[in-house]
Amino acid sequence: MTKVIDWLHERECTVFQWVNSKCQQSALSRYFMTVTHLGGATGSISICILLFALASGELRIVALQSLSSLAISHIPVQISKKLYPRKRPYMVLPDTITISRLLKDHSFPSGHTTATFSVITPIVLWNPPLALALLPISLSVAISRMYLGMHYPTDVIGGIIIGVGTGLLLYSFSIPF
Repeated sequence: MTKVIDWLHERECTVFQWVNSKCQQSALSRYFMTVTHLGGATGSISICILLFALASGELRIVALQSLSSLAISHIPVQISKKLYPRKRPYMVLPDTITISRLLKDHSFPSGHTTATFSVITPIVLWNPPLALALLPISLSVAISRMYLGMHYPTDVIGGIIIGVGTGLLLYSFSIPF
């Protein structure tokens, strides 16, 4: 079993290093430095509150589901960070490129990725065509976390699973439209 885990970790590091170092370009750096903030606390909470304040009818209910999903999704994130105290890639991999402020908490799972997917899931379930706009943005936030040296691919995948799972759960408790 250890050989399998070691092999998987090597593959993960290869993917991380490709995204983090081989893809570095100034335009991508500017883009990922900007888009990553949509998954941060200020960005994701502000978007949900603004959507809730400006919306009415069904969209207002969906905005509340997104806000609730965002809040609840960070419970398993914080528990996972305590149970699996994985060091961030820039602390372990010597040639990691970091462009943003270094973080001190653990790596698994990605909170930014969790946030974006927990917010968009109720919205996309309510209006599936919005996935064409929202999914690329959320995937950009996820990729930005590797590009900026903050997370491994499995941290991002874990964030997607938690975010989508929480969004599905909150949407399932929706008031019939």
